[in-house]
Amino acid sequence: MGKWFLHPLRVRYQETDQMGVVYHVNYLNWFEIGRTEWVRRAGIAYRELEARGLLLPVTHLEASFQQAAHYDEWITVCTRISEMTSLRVGFESRVLGGNLTDSLGDLYEGEEPPGTLLVKGSTRHVWVNKEWKPVRFAREAPDWYDKMTVLAGLDG
Repeated sequence: MGKWFLHPLRVRYQETDQMGVVYHVNYLNWFEIGRTEWVRRAGIAYRELEARGLLLPVTHLEASFQQAAHYDEWITVCTRISEMTSLRVGFESRVLGGNLTDSLGDLYEGEEPPGTLLVKGSTRHVWVNKEWKPVRFAREAPDWYDKMTVLAGLDG
């Protein structure tokens, strides 16, 4: 598939638990931040998608925890498309230790981004309208579908 989009974050105090590590649910929030920023990198704002009546709910989620992140550490959320049709889209996510954008920029082409793996996971989604009826993204927003296809590496 296409390139990984890299988005650095600093772990905030409220994201940690009594043990001083990031509470597990926050990794899922970071997956969402990664997806939102991936879509923005493709040239689309989620706000504009929703204004056009297009929604992208999660239908499946997986996460595998390898190591913990701690308060005030830098992490990098890495996101790429794993599958894409006009109706469905899947994302792969990795949370790695450190701010990788300093050395790699915001895009990385390779099977796995380099660094210390903290969490890996994936999400699957289906395009729906405001009535929660499935819609074909390529038909509803062909310009945006094309932008996502290019960043996903599915354009040729």
